[in-house]
Amino acid sequence: MNNLHTDDRHSALDAWLKNVLQHSEFKLTTASADASFRRYFRVHLADKTLIAMDAPPPHENCEPFVRIARLFADAGMHVPEVIAQDLAQGFLLLSDLGDVTYLSQLNDATAPALYHDANSALIRLQVASKPGVLPDYDEALLTREMQLLPDWYIAKHLNVTLDDRQQEVLQKTFALLNRNILSQGQVYVHRDYHSRNLMVCEDNPGVLDFQDAVFGAITYDLVSLLRDAYISWDEEMIIDWLVRYWQAAKKQNLPVPEDFSEFYRDFEYMGAQRHIKVLGIFARLYHRDGKQGYLKDMPLVMHYLRRVCERYIELKPLLRLLDTLENKQAQVGYTF
Repeated sequence: MNNLHTDDRHSALDAWLKNVLQHSEFKLTTASADASFRRYFRVHLADKTLIAMDAPPPHENCEPFVRIARLFADAGMHVPEVIAQDLAQGFLLLSDLGDVTYLSQLNDATAPALYHDANSALIRLQVASKPGVLPDYDEALLTREMQLLPDWYIAKHLNVTLDDRQQEVLQKTFALLNRNILSQGQVYVHRDYHSRNLMVCEDNPGVLDFQDAVFGAITYDLVSLLRDAYISWDEEMIIDWLVRYWQAAKKQNLPVPEDFSEFYRDFEYMGAQRHIKVLGIFARLYHRDGKQGYLKDMPLVMHYLRRVCERYIELKPLLRLLDTLENKQAQVGYTF
């Protein structure tokens, strides 16, 4: 095994692959690591490559990945095929969708076609949606995600303790966002549908990292895609892609509002929830997990959140709180 540190997990993975591949010659190289404990390795065989997932059972559970891969594939989404599995050890062998991410290929020239393909794949998934198959993206989960902002971004990253009035602003904002989000049409939600998890390949896009999928608001994956934490676009372009999605969704009788302005507001409110969550997640990845690479992406996410708060009078109290936090941040010298 080259390019890898030897440890118990690697030895166990090596032994499992030898058995699964019937002792065919192979070598492993690092494919990627994500924001969890999962690691991915490319398995180089004589005639092709495959992907091995290492998901340590104390921290990760492969069963949702296997189940949701089947569900999404049946819906017409291009996801990896599960070739072999050992859930007890936390190993999967998957087909290889390549290493060309949307993020690496997106530019002004390529974006319209790539986002068209991503929107089309998303609509296929949403059309296949049925309640009771995936966990509900309910009020408890939405609120738990937003609570990451005060717990990790504000308390740990900025080292700020909110007073009672500021706590109340946050809780009222969370409740306001939840009311809108829970009233939206409910569909299958990938939950991390963005440029690092979409692959440019023959059947475009290849879709990864779907194991946390839920049944929730129809705008969520669009927010992940178009208000991406890793790449930004002019608002005019985002609205153009949104209109195209909305028109196609209506033709498929998906539960979107008849009025585009109402749909856009739903998209914005859903965005606020996700941006609040992502700021907390990025802070947690740094302070708990030692992954500082996400700090550089915080300013864009904060920019998205502030822009939404500026546009809606109901979100102005949160904007004033963010202004206060920004002043605190300047005083303690945080730079991203």
